[in-house]
Amino acid sequence: MYDEKIVTKVCDTLVKAGSTFLGDKKEAYKKAIAKETNEQAKWTMEKILENAYVAEKNQSPLCDDTGIPHLVLEVGPGKAITGEMIESIKEGVRYGLRKLPGRPMAIKGNDSQRIDQSQGLEDDPGMLEAAPILIRNIKEDKIKLNILMFGGGPAIRGRTYRVFHKHDTNVVLDEIVSWAKEATKQLGCTPCTLGVGVGRSNYEAASMMLEALVDGTYDRQSPMEKYITEKVNEERTGPLGLGGDTTVLATFMKVGPQRASGVRVVCLRPCCCFEPRIASVELD
Repeated sequence: MYDEKIVTKVCDTLVKAGSTFLGDKKEAYKKAIAKETNEQAKWTMEKILENAYVAEKNQSPLCDDTGIPHLVLEVGPGKAITGEMIESIKEGVRYGLRKLPGRPMAIKGNDSQRIDQSQGLEDDPGMLEAAPILIRNIKEDKIKLNILMFGGGPAIRGRTYRVFHKHDTNVVLDEIVSWAKEATKQLGCTPCTLGVGVGRSNYEAASMMLEALVDGTYDRQSPMEKYITEKVNEERTGPLGLGGDTTVLATFMKVGPQRASGVRVVCLRPCCCFEPRIASVELD
């Protein structure tokens, strides 16, 4: 049994996530274009922004790699999540993937066959399962769903690994910068947004990275975020690797609780020029 109101809301939100730049991202592109000194880089970013306006107008995908849905469900103190709500969210995701439409990417078969892709793909975009839902508490008394569409390139170029901090925050930041410089050179689809999470385990670091992409805004950068952005931009990889001032539009970073240890576990996702593709909706 599904709550049709939730199904419709989730469906429409997924389409919005896959087809729309948020306002602060549009402004970030405009600012980057205005200050870019490399003409090829400037032209590239102009076309990326033009593509975003067309996709929003037509409610069509921003990119051929329409992405895998990643969901962050925020729950207020007086609210409760039911099994029916979760199933309704999943049904809304299926409808949204068909409506967008998502690229058929669900692989057929058992565990081994899904690994080697020997049975091919499902034709129905709605067969693509979302990643496991991340649930977190919020102070507001509401239930809010955030949908992010994650493409394959950033996942391939991302990294989750330990960093020996040596009791110096800059040691960790400089390691992140080193990873990001390598990743942005290989990614191709720059300028990117760097998603960074720092936690006590691989799971926690990845969760922090996901929350950073939900909470981050292009018009507000912390000192650590600004440091990473500026250092990577010094490499001058630029949009699509063509050179220029803008390799990274912004860094979104979230630091979770830490353990008494010599290492910090860091998760880096070098989001492509279209990511984070995100939209949010209240469900109650």
